[in-house]
Amino acid sequence: MRLSPAQATGVQNPAGDTGSPFLTLVIPVYNEADRIGPCLAEVGAWSMSLPYPVEVILVDDGSSDGTVAIAGSVAGVCPNLTIIQEAHRGKANAVLTGLEASRGAIAGFCDVDLATPLATWDECLVEFQAGADVVIASREGAQANRVGEPSYRHVMGRAFNFLIQALLLPGIHDTQCGFKFFTRDALDAILPRCYLYRDAATTSRPRVTAFDVELLTIARHQECQIGIVPVTWHYGEHTKVNPITDTLQNLGDVLKVRMNAWRGLYN
Repeated sequence: MRLSPAQATGVQNPAGDTGSPFLTLVIPVYNEADRIGPCLAEVGAWSMSLPYPVEVILVDDGSSDGTVAIAGSVAGVCPNLTIIQEAHRGKANAVLTGLEASRGAIAGFCDVDLATPLATWDECLVEFQAGADVVIASREGAQANRVGEPSYRHVMGRAFNFLIQALLLPGIHDTQCGFKFFTRDALDAILPRCYLYRDAATTSRPRVTAFDVELLTIARHQECQIGIVPVTWHYGEHTKVNPITDTLQNLGDVLKVRMNAWRGLYN
């Protein structure tokens, strides 16, 4: 669904249906009792400041620390909030669940630490106005900046992206930044073709995966126009990424996506 500037900036619902939100923001969480309150307060203030209806979907990935109870207790600061509880299957399953439940003309996701500022959405909207079907934030490029990231993490990320570009997505220098949005038409084309983690088994640890690579690969195969917005991104000290096990997991995911693409599953 491509949006004209007039559609996207009107004070009424640009989707044209007053019963539906224009924008859906999905936030996947797992054991985020310490951060969920401040996150929802900021998201609530941001969403209510926009001149169109916004839907916020919090997908809890089987938290055991009271995240859902805290989110419910502070829901008043984010009155457009819906909470979905899932078994612990990992971030990919949580994001896909949220996107499938979304009602917005545009829907996307961000991380609970808000490492990518919510104000980045304004630049994403400009990309949609220009005809993009998918818009992603990027921590690479002339105007992008990484704040506080350990050097070893940056080196690992660059090596991983080199592989992704060589095998699947040339020209996309950052597939893993957790701030991505899709038009409804793009989601309708992408979600039914997702194979990684759609029916993920439960897990006993955080599961950080390369599901973003599959989303973008499908978008390319479906001839979606992908807009890229450089951002100033802040490294989270409480990251759940394990540099060894998650790197191996992600490499396996990339190879699976490559095989799926060769088999024509994304066409």
